[in-house]
Amino acid sequence: MANVTLNRIVKNYGTYEAVRGIDLEIADGEFLVLVGPSGCGKSTLLRMIAGLEDITDGDLKIGGKLVNDTAPRDRDIAMVFQSYALYPHMNVAENMGFSLKLGKQPEAEIRSRVEDAARILGLSTLLERKPKELSGGQRQRVAMGRAIVRNPEVFLFDEPLSNLDAKLRVQMRTEIKKQHQTLGTTTIYVTHDQVEAMTLADRVVVMNYGAIEQVGPPQELYRNPATRFVAGFIGSPSMNFMPCQLEGDGAGLSVVLPGGIRLAVPADRIDRYSPHVGRALELGLRPEHLTDERSATGRGPFAPMPVRVDVAEPMGVETLVHFLSGEVMCCARIDPDLDPQAGQDIALMANMGNMHLIDIESGRVV
Repeated sequence: MANVTLNRIVKNYGTYEAVRGIDLEIADGEFLVLVGPSGCGKSTLLRMIAGLEDITDGDLKIGGKLVNDTAPRDRDIAMVFQSYALYPHMNVAENMGFSLKLGKQPEAEIRSRVEDAARILGLSTLLERKPKELSGGQRQRVAMGRAIVRNPEVFLFDEPLSNLDAKLRVQMRTEIKKQHQTLGTTTIYVTHDQVEAMTLADRVVVMNYGAIEQVGPPQELYRNPATRFVAGFIGSPSMNFMPCQLEGDGAGLSVVLPGGIRLAVPADRIDRYSPHVGRALELGLRPEHLTDERSATGRGPFAPMPVRVDVAEPMGVETLVHFLSGEVMCCARIDPDLDPQAGQDIALMANMGNMHLIDIESGRVV
């Protein structure tokens, strides 16, 4: 195992700057997830760590050793790609042990490592099968096993679950997390799926336009996003953003929404928000923090918020209610037994203890 240090890492393609001065310290044994939309630079950054892309500027260290000019095979890393890339004429055991065979490891050592990896991944009964005889999830486990047998200092995963259906993705997330708990190898994982990021990571790095927006544990990013981008990217359904004004209300403050709806600001936030009275703002509230009165539990305070239902989506365990706030479509989570209908006026409760105010001009959470 090893730590990985990125110091002002830059990647340019001609005049296009794909990665813009990334500083990041990945601890020995940490599971770090790079997440962001397509084109944000996360896979490019991973490929630079792997040695598959040249570094335009900056320093990359693995285990304290500068590796900018080190060949991929000499970096002691193992990478799992989106495509399984298995040899169709080889069985599972041969696919998993092929890199060791190329390295001229003894047959007994290869067999031992393959059997150990197969046991970890639940592949022991499948070692004689060819890839065409395996399911998608089993093929991805073989690809993971091929990386595990190398016993590398760092695992790299590049969107490994993108080709799997929803049920298999959930299953494989569990497999990957179990693998990390068992092996404890430093792992860097790239995905565009924020659910994967939240469920797998010790820390999440949210990237946008080649730069880091925010780094932190999953729950920290969920509860305390630093920017509008992070607030909207983390969480499903995504956070509601409602244009608003902040006005004085006696000794307190109120958030005023379109239609004149006033929501009282919690007393412990008045000093923090007072300098922002009169500025162009958005109120950020997650759907789980907009609910019906009997479901309004947890850290408050709560403020009544009347809305008119535009669309209701029964989900079994909950119902998602979509409504307009001015010209912006928003979403709330309510008790499924309420069964609201389109056009119906209902009373929601806004959990103002979980509110966020975003400065429209800067995109920062204030």
